[in-house]
Parts: sequence; structure tokens; C-alpha cells
Amino acid sequence: MYADFGLFINGAWVTSAATCDVISPVSETPLGAAYTASVNDTQRAIDAADHARLPLLEMGGFGRADALHKCADAMQARAEEAARTISLETGKPIAQSRREWVLAVDQFRWYAEEARRIYGRIISSRVPGGRFEVTKEPVGIVAAFTAWNFPAALPARKLAPALAAGCPVILRPSSQTPGVAMLMVDCLRAGGWPDGAIGLLVGATADTYDPIMKDARVRKVSLTGSTRVGQQMLRDAADTVKKVSMELGGNAPLIIYDDAELAVALDMVVPTKFANAGQVCVTPDRFFVHESLHDEFVTEFAKRADALTLGDGMDETSEMGPLINARRLSEITRIVEEAVWDGATLHCGGTRDRAHNTGFFYRPTVLSNVTDKMRVFADENFGPIAAITTFSDEDEVLARANASSMGLSAYAFTRDPARAKRTVAALHAGMVGINSFALAASEAPFGGTNFSGLGREGGREGIEDYLDTKLAQIVF
Repeated sequence: MYADFGLFINGAWVTSAATCDVISPVSETPLGAAYTASVNDTQRAIDAADHARLPLLEMGGFGRADALHKCADAMQARAEEAARTISLETGKPIAQSRREWVLAVDQFRWYAEEARRIYGRIISSRVPGGRFEVTKEPVGIVAAFTAWNFPAALPARKLAPALAAGCPVILRPSSQTPGVAMLMVDCLRAGGWPDGAIGLLVGATADTYDPIMKDARVRKVSLTGSTRVGQQMLRDAADTVKKVSMELGGNAPLIIYDDAELAVALDMVVPTKFANAGQVCVTPDRFFVHESLHDEFVTEFAKRADALTLGDGMDETSEMGPLINARRLSEITRIVEEAVWDGATLHCGGTRDRAHNTGFFYRPTVLSNVTDKMRVFADENFGPIAAITTFSDEDEVLARANASSMGLSAYAFTRDPARAKRTVAALHAGMVGINSFALAASEAPFGGTNFSGLGREGGREGIEDYLDTKLAQIVF
């Protein structure tokens, strides 16, 4: 599939001298070879983006809105092709891939409308005959770096608001899942954007990231990735004072209070926890279950987890796919073995899936008797592991839930509105779900606090990171 695309520079698909293999997490064999950018290719993409700044601005908000709707139309027309590409590259079940593409399309619909509503304001001045005018302008060239776990949703969250704001944008997707981004960019051509307004580069850090971060014309970078990479990006961005937004790691607590409706909670928690084989930044990792419900919850949770059907994402009957690569599989194996060695009780899983001779499949795993200091609990595991502990007191569990440097998402189940209100106020997280895990929506701001990132994607807030504020004092 990769030979049909390539790198996207100055409004055209181009090839390069080097390639990288894209490995199927199901078969462990190459899906194909993607062209990778050189330093010169990256420089050409930046030059083209620089030339596109004025034409993008001249399109105006209404023109960019129309273009974004055309992009969304083209994406809808290729929805099944996109879903298949997502499943081939990530291994996730095809039903999950279809939902992801729908979410991606919705980002373009939402920001098409936001492009028409980039508002300024008038402020009265204390100077006689004067007034202040506050206007919003595109920040300039944007570089977007995305992870492999949501290869459609993550680029859409960056491309859509950047283009809506009038910013040329260069996308560098993960080299593990480049085909989805290529297909999306090919759909975006339907918008009739100026040449250079959209770029796509795949390649090594030295050839793509480094030139982008060193070029002062790139005024904004957006990252979805690990906290370690985010910290390095902040250091690198300081040299040219780039605007930065980033969604980093998470280690979400889930609190099951004593008044929770257990059956409802289980119906929601199991598919959420094991979606995308647990490779989701906002998935619940640290399970705090009230002591009165603990045994029943663990028994039923493990029963349901163990019954999930593992398989190739292209198989409509699969409920969970593989991990993304051998490195991830090895890390998950070590985390579980270490937890059991330290005294955790294994209720299901804890091994590779023996039904598959190839692929990075790991059984859904449920652990209890976990302590707060075990690595499986204290650190984001980013895999199909539910680590469960007990609590007895509301104040105690909120303090333990907040004992993390991360602050992306947090969840609780309760039937008490007053307790729900206290919990939302007390939890240190950018997003909180009460009896719900539905946090990712185009109309709502998505992002974290502390070591989980800066800025927001989605909602009205999502476009602000792509705009500069200008003040004019006008006196007549």
C-alpha cells in the first residue's frame, strides 16, 4: 500500500532513496516498505509550508471551513479502506478501527465549523477616543508528531485545528503505522489546499525531528507520545521558543465505590480496559475497589476478561488484538512476572496467547493483592493488565489515586451525586469520568496535567494552541 503514496511535499506524493519496513503485529512479517525522508526532504517540506502561509491566510475562515468539509467527505468515502489499514498496521479489531476513523472524520467536521468562529473582541480604552482591538492570527508553521496506537484519531486532532486556524502543518506519524496517515493526507487533497499547506514525512529522528526543531520558521509543535519524549521536546523547543502542546502518558485510577452498580461497571470496564490491547493512554490502569465489593468484582472481571476472543484484527469475531511489537510484548511479560514475584495474585492471563503461533498476542491479565508501590501499579503499563487493590475510606482512596506524577484521566463509579461532585473536585487529572469512559469527543477538550502534558485537543480550546493573540490600540 505504501508504494501508492510516499512522502507528501509541496502538494504532491514523492519517493525517496530510503525505506523502512512496516511490520504486521499479527504475522510478524512486513506489510510493505514506506519511503523515509532525508534531511533535505524535511527542509523542502518546511520551505513549502513557509510559502503556503499567505495563501492559507487569504482563504479566510469560511474558505478553510469549506475545504475541511470536503476533506471529511473524502474520508467518509474511504472509510472501509481506512479501517482495514488501521487493523493491518495495529492489529486492533476492525470494529474498533471503524470507530476510530469515524472519530477522525468528526474532528474535521468540528473544526470546519470552528474555522468560521475565530473571534476577537473590542475593549474600551481609558484613552479618550480610543479602543483596543483583540484579534487572532495563525501561529505559523506547525509540526505534528503522532504515536502508533491511534494512527487516525491522533493525526486528525492536530491536522484539523491547525488547518482551521490557517497554519501549514507537517505531519510526522509513527513509522510503525504510516499507511493510515498517508491515506488521510490523500483524502485531504480534496480540500484544494495551497501547495505546501500539508506535508507528511516518515523517518528517523535525525532526519525529520531534528531539522524541524532547529528551524525557527516552525512556530508550533504538537506531540502525542511518551513523557520522556515530551520532556526532550520541551528542551529542544526552547532554543527557538516554539509554542508546544503535548498529550503524554497516563496511569489512570479507577475507583469503584461501595455504592457502585457493579454489573453496570463491569459491562463498561472490561471492554474499555482491553480495547486496543490496553495500549491506550486514558485507559484505567490502577483499580481501587471498595473492600465490600472487591472479591465479587475481581471474580467477575477475571471471568469476563478470560473469555475475550483474541485474534487478527481483520477477523470480525476478534475482541482483542496483539500488542504492537516484540519489545512491547517483552515489557508486558516482565511487568506481570515481577508483580507475581512480589506477591500479586494472578487470576487470568499472564502469558502469551498459545492459540497463535505468530503475532505479539498476550492474554488479558487480571492481578489482585497489588500494592501501590509495585511497578505494575505505580507506572503506566500500557498493556492488557488490570492491577487491582482495595480501599475502605473515601479520603484514603482519593489520596492514593492522586499519588502519581501523571494526571491525564481518572474514573469513578458511584450512585451518589454528592460523592461524584467531591470526587471530580478532588482528583488531579485533566479529565474525569463518573460512571463513564467517554472522554474523547471532538466537542470536548482532551488533555492532561502534570507529567501528562500541556494544552488541549478538541473542543473550542483545541484551536487556541494554533492561534496567536494580537492587540491593537486605535485612537481617533
